[in-house]
Amino acid sequence: MKNFAKACLLMMAAFFMAPGAHAQISIGISISAHIAPPALPVYVQPACPTDGYLWVPGYWAYDNDAEDYYWVPGVWVAPPNPGLLWTPAYWGYDGGVYGFHTGYWGPHVGFYGGINYGGGYGGVGFGGGAWSGGSFRYNTAVVNVNTTVIHNTYVDRSVINNNVTVNNHTSFNGPGGVTAQPRPQELAAMHDQHVAPTSQQMSHQQNAHMDKTSFASANHGKPTNVAMNKVGGAHFNPQGQRAPRANNANANRPNTNGQPNQQQHTQQANDNAHNDAQAQPQQHNAAQPQQHNAQQPKQQHQQQRQPQHKAAPKPHPQKQEHER
Repeated sequence: MKNFAKACLLMMAAFFMAPGAHAQISIGISISAHIAPPALPVYVQPACPTDGYLWVPGYWAYDNDAEDYYWVPGVWVAPPNPGLLWTPAYWGYDGGVYGFHTGYWGPHVGFYGGINYGGGYGGVGFGGGAWSGGSFRYNTAVVNVNTTVIHNTYVDRSVINNNVTVNNHTSFNGPGGVTAQPRPQELAAMHDQHVAPTSQQMSHQQNAHMDKTSFASANHGKPTNVAMNKVGGAHFNPQGQRAPRANNANANRPNTNGQPNQQQHTQQANDNAHNDAQAQPQQHNAAQPQQHNAQQPKQQHQQQRQPQHKAAPKPHPQKQEHER
């Protein structure tokens, strides 16, 4: 939490208030690290939940205190104003360190390191849709949209970048990573008015920071919760399936007192009940053969004695003649 507050202060220091508008952001480095971020995880983009939401790709943030990266899931969010597009954050190597360039909103998509985030962000610009007046039109060739709910769509396959699946590319710009340079249109976008990430986006990053399973030291660069359909919504695993959510943030924290937490206790109780349910049929089946085998000697003994009891002795021939 302490480090996150520092990051917020650094980020807010890069903003200034534009008259009659949201906070404007200047392009710069908000935090730096001496080790490269892990590769981008491969995951399927969840479906857009609401008309007008835009996709913000997942990224690796950094905790200075822990000296560790943590994954901020990709998420659908509401833009600050209609007509604004999102330029993703990215890591760039310069001067012996990896610097984090904060993402921002603007009328055009600027330079984001040439990183292929997928979902319309193939390294240059954005191909996932465009604004038409006050409505956003989605390009279903590259973004995951439920067309039974959202009808303002079109198909443009010329911008396909691995469809809605994020490629497992290097997650930084510089030696050993992506070596792209800003294009003229991206340089021009740098002079646009840039709007800061929304409060929901900042809350989204804070929630990721509180989830200890999101840290690279815990997930080895392969987070299980990679994306969300909205801020505070459902988590999705790399296969695009809903992942179970913990009841609170502490359930994701490692247990340090040697005692099982409530989630572990509940799971153990469920496992025990399941094992008992499986054991009962086995005990019942095992008892039946034992009863059957125990009756077999008694039945055989009765069968052996029964003919002897019913059969009458035959008279001796000599004795019959003597009686005559």
